Amino acid sequence: MFNEEITAKFRSIPTPFYYYDLDLLRDTLSACSQEAGKNGYLLHYALKANANPIILSLISAAGYGADCVSGNEITAATANGFNPKQIMFSGVGKSDDEIRLALVLGIQSLNVESIQEMVVINELASGMRLKADISLRIIPNVDARTHRYITTGLEENKFGILPWEFDHVLETLKTLDHLHLKGLHFHIGSQITDLDVFKSLCHRVNDINNWFISNQVFPQILNVGGGLGIDYHEPGKNPIPGFASYFNVFKKFIELQGNQQLHFEPGRALVGQCGSLITRVLFVKKGISTRFAIVDAGMNDLIRPALYQSYHKIENLTSSGKIEKYDVVGPVCESSDCFGKAVSLPETSRHDLLAIRSAGAYGQTMASRYNLRDLATAVYSEEEFNG
Repeated sequence: MFNEEITAKFRSIPTPFYYYDLDLLRDTLSACSQEAGKNGYLLHYALKANANPIILSLISAAGYGADCVSGNEITAATANGFNPKQIMFSGVGKSDDEIRLALVLGIQSLNVESIQEMVVINELASGMRLKADISLRIIPNVDARTHRYITTGLEENKFGILPWEFDHVLETLKTLDHLHLKGLHFHIGSQITDLDVFKSLCHRVNDINNWFISNQVFPQILNVGGGLGIDYHEPGKNPIPGFASYFNVFKKFIELQGNQQLHFEPGRALVGQCGSLITRVLFVKKGISTRFAIVDAGMNDLIRPALYQSYHKIENLTSSGKIEKYDVVGPVCESSDCFGKAVSLPETSRHDLLAIRSAGAYGQTMASRYNLRDLATAVYSEEEFNG
């Protein structure tokens, strides 16, 4: 991703900034859509992973739909080329205004997460003289075997409708004239690298789908969400996830009935590896038993290590000295503002440039101005080569 020419240009750019390799993004989008297309699967990009307008425009141009979790995400999607008829809207706490926006635009489906939400959507749709297309977000009780903060498919999670509520759901639906049940929606978590988890999901989807069909409800859409992980440890060796193996699990184990469509909501798998956070070393400080490389990026720019204790590979782009170990830390007034401990780097000095890799997902989109710090800017590969 980084050659001498790119690194030389980085020296003149104020840090920190996000660098996006748009060629890698295009290659990843192509690989995913090609493998999904072999089986007629439909794709909706999860905007929560990265809502950068340039990235959204490229993804919409590649023919993807959108998976949104807020009204502002719906607005961003439509502003950057996504067809409202290919937008799914999830979230346990949709406001009335957000629901009205979705109804006005005529999106493909509101993914409903509770019986009370069904009642509210029906009431709002009635007032607008519309009929709302909905999918039921189901809790399949499948363990994603990932970080507890990004697990969403267990009974104790806040998301979705539980199987013991199904009878009540169907009875309630009979009384709601302004709802049209279009599908079933499942999403069990994020950064899943064990494909057996998706096999377990398939079996639960089959069981639940068959239950609805046996009760004279025929979902047109089966939406199995996203969750496919990326290789944070070796991003250079594995820049594009194994989409073929991923989709083959569903081809082998999902039992579609009649003309049912299978939908997916990839996010991190599409954009995670195309982005890096570029930061400059401010000071190198010797502690009692470690060296600190203090950089100008902070947890406000990339919160994943502080929030999830997640690993990101860190590379020194401007040194070729002997290997030393450093704790790479930021300037934010929190001890959790640490990107990596005992990181092996070439001998690192003030003004060296570091790349924090695999930051294209849940990096820029989760940034804040904590400590009143400026937001990191974005730089793009084509801009660099042409600039």
